Amino acid sequence: MHPPSPESRVPSPESRASVPSPEPRSIAFLGGGNMARALISGLLRGGVPSTDLRVAEPRAEARAELAQAFGIVTHADNPSAAHGAALWVLAVKPQILREVCVGLAPLAQSERPVVLSIAAGIRSAQVAQWLGGDIAVVRAMPNTPALLGAGATGLFANAQVAADGRALATRVMQAAGLHCWIEDEAQMDVVTALSGSGPAYFFLLAEALEAAAVAQGLPQDIAHTLAAQTCLGAGRMLVEDGASAAELRQRVTSPGGTTAAALQAFAAGGFAELVAAALSAATQRGIDLSARAENTP
Repeated sequence: MHPPSPESRVPSPESRASVPSPEPRSIAFLGGGNMARALISGLLRGGVPSTDLRVAEPRAEARAELAQAFGIVTHADNPSAAHGAALWVLAVKPQILREVCVGLAPLAQSERPVVLSIAAGIRSAQVAQWLGGDIAVVRAMPNTPALLGAGATGLFANAQVAADGRALATRVMQAAGLHCWIEDEAQMDVVTALSGSGPAYFFLLAEALEAAAVAQGLPQDIAHTLAAQTCLGAGRMLVEDGASAAELRQRVTSPGGTTAAALQAFAAGGFAELVAAALSAATQRGIDLSARAENTP
């Protein structure tokens, strides 16, 4: 006799109604993509039992991979994974988040979980509304270094989120790296522009540094190695030294030296103004994504 599949262990609709309350520590990931995998991996490394985690993933091959990699229960549909969980992590693309939430609304209204959304640009009020209203929603904006446990995440909780809900959300996002709670949700668009999109800015800088060094005659592999390690070392100094970015910059800049010459070229090209324009564009895009999601039937 074959053991039951993960999907076959899901309670029937009738038995679901008899469940008095969500399991206090259980976390359901709705979507099994890269960010969900990073968070699951971090939680397991941090000592969270695999029995506290489950994931919904529509692709059978991906479900099998998740079960094998992490030893967690997987489900083919969202309600089956979400049923009985204290925290739902909405790890789907912003474009389909509304559809996912609407499909989960009856379950959300009956079980009242804490919902953690990592979709860029989607407001907590939108998520709560799509789930039927009056739902505890935490909005998070992690970034791709979360895949290495070195992420930077901004978090916002709506008024329905109690202290234990914040603790659950913190438990998840600590697995990705550093996190900061934001009290004004409007600032989450700036967080998205700064840390959410920020890794791409550094990759762009490293790419440009490599290309410029190669143009000056340095071999490609050496240019890549030195640029990457320079970014890593500078980032560690910024985090670990305790000094401001301005002070660290001043320390490495000798008057009349090579660094000063490079910084003068950056200033002449309007570097600070360009960065400000880039963050402004990314912030506005987050606002636009929210408006588009609101207006999409």
